[in-house]
Amino acid sequence: MSVIAVHAIITPKPEHVNDVQTEMLNMVRASRQEPGNLRYDLLREEKDGTVRFHVQERYRDRAATQAHRDSEHYQAYRGKAGDWFAATPEVTVLEEIDVA
Repeated sequence: MSVIAVHAIITPKPEHVNDVQTEMLNMVRASRQEPGNLRYDLLREEKDGTVRFHVQERYRDRAATQAHRDSEHYQAYRGKAGDWFAATPEVTVLEEIDVA
């Protein structure tokens, strides 16, 4: 089984930037405690007045990725943040082949 990498780009509405950042920091703490999580990093990009958050995740395998999506903290975040986004989050799921 290969390690799974996930890269998500989240673009909040301007009035919800702080809400998204606060909730994403909660996600960072909870997700790093998941048994199948290898890495969960939050980065912030600001360009031309638009804020985007980048989430870089690594999981032991596909089952661990699904366990994250099924987790209580992930479901709670999605329930809160649904109308906070300016665009649908862009999520790319990658299977690692050769990563240092």
